[in-house]
Amino acid sequence: MKLHPVLLPLLLATAGFLAGCGKPSESTATPAGAAASPPGGRGAIGVSLLTLDNPFFKVIGDTITAEGRQRGYDAVVVSGDKDVAKQGNQIKDFIVKKVSAIVLSPCDSKSIIPVIQEANAAGIPVFTVDIPCNEPGVKIVTQVATDNYGGGREAGAAMIEALGPSGGKIGILHFKQAESCQLRVKGFREVIDAHNASGKPRIEIVTELESGGAKDQGYKAAEDALQAHPDLRGLFAINDPAALGARAALEKAGKTQVLIVGFDGQPEGRQAIKDGKIYADPIQFPDKMGVQIVDAIVRHSKGETLPPQMLIPTRLYRRADGAADPELR
Repeated sequence: MKLHPVLLPLLLATAGFLAGCGKPSESTATPAGAAASPPGGRGAIGVSLLTLDNPFFKVIGDTITAEGRQRGYDAVVVSGDKDVAKQGNQIKDFIVKKVSAIVLSPCDSKSIIPVIQEANAAGIPVFTVDIPCNEPGVKIVTQVATDNYGGGREAGAAMIEALGPSGGKIGILHFKQAESCQLRVKGFREVIDAHNASGKPRIEIVTELESGGAKDQGYKAAEDALQAHPDLRGLFAINDPAALGARAALEKAGKTQVLIVGFDGQPEGRQAIKDGKIYADPIQFPDKMGVQIVDAIVRHSKGETLPPQMLIPTRLYRRADGAADPELR
């Protein structure tokens, strides 16, 4: 049948419209509940970090996002806000969305066990970053972290160096619910104990207080430590926010002679070291951690067997390092 020249383009356009409204082909359809992924990508990485209020974790999240994009993954990064129930719901959401991998820094390594087991049962590989979950009954592909124990030992050596030959009383500002901080304090205490066993002037740990790893709680903990021990000579804070909060409390009390050793090496912490407000930090490399966790996900997806943990050493950062640091003012 011969069609009128005017009708032919209309019929072709109608056919094209109907084809476009049809069911997508199997290669382009996204199953209900599945996570979106970039074109030609590997899928999505669900990332739940302890808190995004701490710049350290924000660097990890931003690096995972950037590195994941380069390696074909879309990353969904959320903050657990130090709330294990909230983090559990985030992981459940990742499971529903059928992400390709889950990365988390546990808000509480013990309480998070059941939801990790749910991810294990769903066949989604779980990786931990910075804070481990070394608990029985869960399967973690690998842990990428700072060598927190080694960093704690570096902090102990820095405190001995800071106090000099006279020793004295010191306190610890802890964050006990994080296993990474438990390792830091363990390493720190071992070095101080070894120093005391050597017969040198004694360094006495007279108090260990909860800092929450935050400025406000670090401030309050330092206030309490000073009130209980007016002759305090030093404080070891398990991260930069706690150290900076402690420094503010010391300044208010007129006790700036009390020496602080922190941990992290965030820009604000490094600036405080350069300015003489913190004595030293074992510094971490959160950008390296983000790159390495994405690399671990890619290697696992190819069938490689990974070691149970991959540790990144710290480096002790003193005032001379701050003076030579081009990133600081």
